[in-house]
Amino acid sequence: MSPHPTRTVALWVPDWPVLAAMAVRDVPAHVPAATHDGRRVVAVSATARAQGVRRGMRRRRARECCPELELLDVDDARDAREFEPVALAAETVVAGLEITRPGLLLLPAAGASRYHGSDAALAEALVARVAERTGHESQVGVADGILAAVLAAREAAVVPPGRSAAFLAPRPARDLVHVTARPDAAVAVDELVDLLGRLGVRTLGALAALPPATVEGRFGDLGAWAHRLARGEDLRPPARRRVEPDVAVSAELDPPAERVDVATFAARRLSEDLHDQLVARSLVAGRLRITARTVEGDDLERTWRLDGPGAMSPARLTDKVRWQLEGWLTTTSVRAGRAARAARRGGEHGSPGGADVVPGVAPLASLSLTAEEVVPAGAEQPRLWGASSGEDARAHRALGRVQGILGGDAVLRVQVQGGRDVTDRVHLVPFGEDVARPRDPALPWPGALPSPAPALVPVEPQDVVVLDAAGRPVVVDARLAMSGEPATVRWPAPPEEDAPRARAAAAPHGTVAPGPGSTRAVVDWAGPWPLAERWWTPAPRRRVHVQVLLDDGRGLLLASARGRWTVEGLYD
Repeated sequence: MSPHPTRTVALWVPDWPVLAAMAVRDVPAHVPAATHDGRRVVAVSATARAQGVRRGMRRRRARECCPELELLDVDDARDAREFEPVALAAETVVAGLEITRPGLLLLPAAGASRYHGSDAALAEALVARVAERTGHESQVGVADGILAAVLAAREAAVVPPGRSAAFLAPRPARDLVHVTARPDAAVAVDELVDLLGRLGVRTLGALAALPPATVEGRFGDLGAWAHRLARGEDLRPPARRRVEPDVAVSAELDPPAERVDVATFAARRLSEDLHDQLVARSLVAGRLRITARTVEGDDLERTWRLDGPGAMSPARLTDKVRWQLEGWLTTTSVRAGRAARAARRGGEHGSPGGADVVPGVAPLASLSLTAEEVVPAGAEQPRLWGASSGEDARAHRALGRVQGILGGDAVLRVQVQGGRDVTDRVHLVPFGEDVARPRDPALPWPGALPSPAPALVPVEPQDVVVLDAAGRPVVVDARLAMSGEPATVRWPAPPEEDAPRARAAAAPHGTVAPGPGSTRAVVDWAGPWPLAERWWTPAPRRRVHVQVLLDDGRGLLLASARGRWTVEGLYD
């Protein structure tokens, strides 16, 4: 990656998800409105924000702030479809725009600013053309680097060359959320910012001042991403590169597609084909270029950014193509583009009133997808030392292929839910699905085990025998009191017929404690933590937890219930 960030223009339409929803639902502009995903407020209009409604609020809290609030559903396809006229309007000023997300466009500034005379002149031209063609108010920012450009757009400012670091330094770290492309990424960034705030890192300048290796080691890939943005660097600058001609797929639509569902069916096959070609060549792409041609010979083209794990999956590619097709096949977007071309043709031939002749929507005759910024999968690291080399992306692709073969439930990931012990807090969900947790971890759970949690929780707890200093078994009475202090932990030998299975369970990759038949001395211990749940029901749960440190350096979480001691977790 170049040490000098790219001069970038960002065009931003404030509160776009709300504006798109209001336009589709014919909600008047003066009515307070917000979009809601069923759990929280995602976007807020200016009138609702003036009455105290904020992003992230629950429905009831938002209604308390603004009783007349109009709550609209979240719809990514609608947002992308309605944003197409804005992109068409901006493209009459500068060709080759890139959609980061509906409501936000990026483009390299160097050539466009020279053509229009200055950064400020380019910004004025973009704002005027979008307002003229669509009626939407937009803001444009110009700066070095993507984050600085996006934040400058929120202030309608032009940051002089070389001043982006100083522009970013005093801003709150929470501004990182403005460059995220997906709602799930925004939630992850919010959690990261909250953690940074508790550690005293509250500004982008404070984050940029931290050593890169320390940030990545403590916060992982998301922390490294945030750190590079805070320093004003480009993760993937919006600079055009020559397209790899062999990483492209196309299809003739016969008969031509007039409906989105028909075109999406072809797009799904193309997305799978493109994905398979990239995987077969061990390549990854930074952008997806979608090109279509109508039966009347008009070319439609748009570029989408591909960021984050799973962005190159066939399902994600199909979603982006479907959104774009919906934008093209709506009357507003296609007619706007054809009207502009008709106006230009009329002006060239001296024919007045050419812009008033607006033909109907033309069916699509062909569709093609092209992977841009194609690089080898192992060359994804944005700098020489310490950054990701693409292992996460390759792992996501591999897991996606396993799910395609065995089904979605064949690959599970762990979510932390509410509960009092480690087994209760583990919730397994299919990989890639956003499933609500059955129990909210944010609620208070009296009697829960203290932090830290064990690093490893076995699927099946291992039975052990806990002895005191005199060699007698440690037992727990009816009042959940222990008969003595633990001094020895012994793993009983399994029956002969279960010996092979016990040896397999004690293999290095599955070991949570010394092998069956072994005995270890306890050098230190903590607890006990008695827990009685649902004592008023016919099936109450009563158990005691103890943390022990063995003489081999292992830390174990032991539990006793109904006279049985088990290993519930291993501390590293």
